[in-house]
Amino acid sequence: MNAPVIRSSACPHDCPSTCALDVEVMPDGRIGRIRGAKDNRYTAGVICAKVARYAERLYHPDRLTHPLVRVGAKGDGRFERVSWEKALDIVAEKFLEAEERFGAEAVWPYHFAGTMGLVQRDGLHRLRHAKSYSRQYDTICTNMAWNGYIAGTGRLAGPDPREMAVSDLVVIWGTNPVNTQVNVMTHAVMARKTRGAKIVVIDVYPTETLKQADIGLVLKPGTDAALACAVMHVLFRDGYADREYLEKYTDAPRELEAHVKTRTPEWAASITGLTIDEIESFSRLVGETKRTFFRLGYGFTRSRNGTVSMHAASCIASVTGAWKYEGGGAFHNNGRIYELNKTMVEGLDIVDETTRKLDQCLIGRILTDDREALQDGPPVAAMLIQNTNPVSVAPEQALVKEGFSREDLFVCVHEQFMTETAQMADVVLPATQFLEHDDIYKGGGHQYLIFGPKLTDGPGEARENLFVQNEIARRTGAKQHPGFGMTAREHIDWMLQKSGYGTLEELEEKRWLDCQPDFETAHYINGFAYPDGKFRFKPDWTRIPAANNGPMGPWADMPVLPDYWPVVEEADETHPFRLATSPARSFLNSTFNETQGSRKKEGRPEVMILPGDASALGIEDGDLVVLGNRRGRVTLHARLTDGLKKGVVIAEGIWPNDAYPDGNGINTLTGADPVAPYGGAAFHDTAIWIKKA
Repeated sequence: MNAPVIRSSACPHDCPSTCALDVEVMPDGRIGRIRGAKDNRYTAGVICAKVARYAERLYHPDRLTHPLVRVGAKGDGRFERVSWEKALDIVAEKFLEAEERFGAEAVWPYHFAGTMGLVQRDGLHRLRHAKSYSRQYDTICTNMAWNGYIAGTGRLAGPDPREMAVSDLVVIWGTNPVNTQVNVMTHAVMARKTRGAKIVVIDVYPTETLKQADIGLVLKPGTDAALACAVMHVLFRDGYADREYLEKYTDAPRELEAHVKTRTPEWAASITGLTIDEIESFSRLVGETKRTFFRLGYGFTRSRNGTVSMHAASCIASVTGAWKYEGGGAFHNNGRIYELNKTMVEGLDIVDETTRKLDQCLIGRILTDDREALQDGPPVAAMLIQNTNPVSVAPEQALVKEGFSREDLFVCVHEQFMTETAQMADVVLPATQFLEHDDIYKGGGHQYLIFGPKLTDGPGEARENLFVQNEIARRTGAKQHPGFGMTAREHIDWMLQKSGYGTLEELEEKRWLDCQPDFETAHYINGFAYPDGKFRFKPDWTRIPAANNGPMGPWADMPVLPDYWPVVEEADETHPFRLATSPARSFLNSTFNETQGSRKKEGRPEVMILPGDASALGIEDGDLVVLGNRRGRVTLHARLTDGLKKGVVIAEGIWPNDAYPDGNGINTLTGADPVAPYGGAAFHDTAIWIKKA
């Protein structure tokens, strides 16, 4: 028997690891096992279980294989097979009809990060720009985290994440990498094994990551900034602050010190639910350990005060001067290190800046004709959806479902499976998966550019995103642009050469490019990325150097210095519980919902509740319960869980709506009101009531 050939690729998913992969290609062309590339220093041979069994997803019997057109009522699942020519002609006809009735802005191409590939994901922008369709303001994932981090540093970049392995203290704050980015644990555990480093995990429930920590701090949702301020109080109080560093590298060290004098451990304990001793001990550990690496995640920023919380946590490294040391500093994401020229992929040379930019998270309001959400423009009459599943993942699900049920809304969904969004479509087109097309990936959680070549054919008539984008452009009379005539490989080669990274041929030979800046740049030794080189304890919240759609939410009330900002959706007499909708280990948002390995591992939709809280409601383990608030109701099973804070409940994973007894998914309960200062949805900041079903 012939042995499989090992080929290189990259995971396409938004972890944000985009792991380097070794892929078995069998003699018959099918894909076998997938492993992490051992010689990639960040992936280091380790990938998550859901990607290791990717063949289960590639060869799933429910893959979409042919274009389909709806023949029944919206949402009832009745479709008939048509040719690609027929399907694309229908899409073009409906887009042109919407454009004729309401103007080009009535068409809204909608996408996100179902693939992180820079060609297949972002080429949709070239279509929207060439047609002056409504633009999209991406708010569903990163806004609060990125703006909070950039507020201090001035740039979305930080220490080499591989330096966790040479740290003496790794603080994993507001992220659960055992579930969501296993490579973080690879490097943190290496530091513990080789250096005796301590691992501290800060979260709102006893995650699998927290269970592996030397110190686990479980606090109330949305209170992270209170903990951060108390830590800084102790650092100043007990002489751990690096005053020389503060004077040289920060904007307002004396104001900060005066400010946190009242932010004592006692004050923070009353807010966070931590004990005074927990706060004091953690603060001393940080103060005594110069090589402290703060690995700051997304989870704790998905709150109405999330931007402020991220900024406060990132400030600690500047008080101690941890940035000076290898294995020290604060890291969130390396997005700005690559400086890629995406003009050709995205059509940045033909952007019509006068077209509106619709808020991705407000899709429910937009599709139900909310005038403010529509920016007083025309209704959305037609959509092309790629790489996302809003009928499962968007907030305010009741409105989202109502919007997609409109008979006057034409929707084309290009997908790999019949997702809940695809079920609401008028035309469904079969999409390739990452091993079935060419693309290039950059790591947010690391520093590699990785090429992912096509290694096998897709099933049936599945086509790549690029094909669909180009064909719709051709059929709708889009502006001429050379990007519409280029293959994915040609796009990648153009981008690499224009960005100073050589050719695609050279990248294929190397497999990946390490783009990590030198130590001085990564650690801001030559100054932070503001004109004066200073880290900002006092950021101007209206001028954070990151893409935005203008200030929104209660931005004028944001604290001037790091502080606990009590704007969360507080529990009250009617809604006595706080809900966080945290990531599951075997799903990635709604991706992997359809694979048996993931569904078997996760079991069923459940809500974790403290035994004492459950007892007071007459709820026992496994009981069917109803969660509710003004946005709707969700029915699922209770799982009694020790280690939670009183009044806090956790629902892991974005299960499909139809996995719940009443057909309402967990995002029925989450709000879409924009978070200050630049928008985003507070998925982990929801007040609810609970009762036994």
